[in-house]
Amino acid sequence: MRIILYLGKGGVGKTTTAAASAIRCADLGYRTLVVSTDIAHSLADSLDMALSAQPIEIAPNLYAQEINVVEEVREHWGEMQGYLGNILRKQGMNKAVAEEMAIIPGMEEVVSLLHINKQANEGHFDCVIVDAAPTGETMRLLTMPESFQWYVSRLRGWGDATLRIATGLLNRIVPDKDLFGGLNSLVDGVKELQKVLTNPEITSYRVVLNPEKMVLKEGARAVTYLSLFGYPVDAAIVNRILPGVESDGGGNAWVAAPSEDRYLHHLQEIQARYLGEIERDFYPLPILRSRWYDQEMVGLDRLRHLAGDLFEERDPSQLFFRGQAQSIEEEGEDFIMHLPLPQVELEKVKLTKRGDELFINIGNFKREMLLPSVLAQRDASGATFINGVLKIRFPPPAAQGQTLNP
Repeated sequence: MRIILYLGKGGVGKTTTAAASAIRCADLGYRTLVVSTDIAHSLADSLDMALSAQPIEIAPNLYAQEINVVEEVREHWGEMQGYLGNILRKQGMNKAVAEEMAIIPGMEEVVSLLHINKQANEGHFDCVIVDAAPTGETMRLLTMPESFQWYVSRLRGWGDATLRIATGLLNRIVPDKDLFGGLNSLVDGVKELQKVLTNPEITSYRVVLNPEKMVLKEGARAVTYLSLFGYPVDAAIVNRILPGVESDGGGNAWVAAPSEDRYLHHLQEIQARYLGEIERDFYPLPILRSRWYDQEMVGLDRLRHLAGDLFEERDPSQLFFRGQAQSIEEEGEDFIMHLPLPQVELEKVKLTKRGDELFINIGNFKREMLLPSVLAQRDASGATFINGVLKIRFPPPAAQGQTLNP
């Protein structure tokens, strides 16, 4: 069983890519579910058919669904929310605000993931393809299993005596309900979910991009944070490449067939520059590409054509890359970032850091990356390049010097 999540900046083509992937999987004989977790659903528009909150079969082996987050929260948390809301209202809080405050932060994201995991675990599907929300919301969704457990531990931190009193009161009100037992069950489900989300044999994350600066930056930040939390990214998807823009797959891109229109030629040059950056900055992830079409890719037939362009003869359910695109380890009080790089001539490594951006130069090789906040507040003190992996040291602020010593 495989779960594949497509994420990226809004408007880059996540929904279209997810739908095309699901169609290819279904055509290969896998019983496949494509599901949207975005509150502003567009999966039905992409497939050009009506969908519901439950999976419906839209083609042989292919099922689709748009999760109703409100219904999912009500199912998992509705009773507890009501009783906690009553307690808050008795403290003088407005009813609407009380009910909102009674929801643990991240509950919407957690129940969406639990629903997806349930569909997979029940054995109904071989592949679950997820059309995720825009990057920021998806990163919050993926970090919620840890954050959710923290909030629950604070709730339990009322103290044993207080918790026993609260449980006794609730049991007298609703003797047939074990509300705190339900909370424990929910936490257990989240813990199990976290194992699934970080297991590369089950789950893969694919970042969808366009060859544009802002999209590239957001995608790079997503890969950094996914790697930080141990989520296995196995590919990057580059959509909407203009005709005439070519690359060698190693970070060199150019305009092979310039458009006679000056405006389009200028766009080709911009795309070539950023396509080259994507191939360098997202190494060692494989890059899948699709061209810019002269028609809307809507409906099963056109999405099937897109899948052929994007995957060629490959199976979308396969694991395209094993390992981490980058990782962070602790060594004493220092953090060490491990960054796989392509085969480059070993020369002096030059590191330049501005805020949360790190610029790496090794001879003619250049790479720009975004740092997670845990590293952004430190300076890079040195680097070594061994066996194709660049190891950058980040000492604690008190130990930092003013110069870099690669």
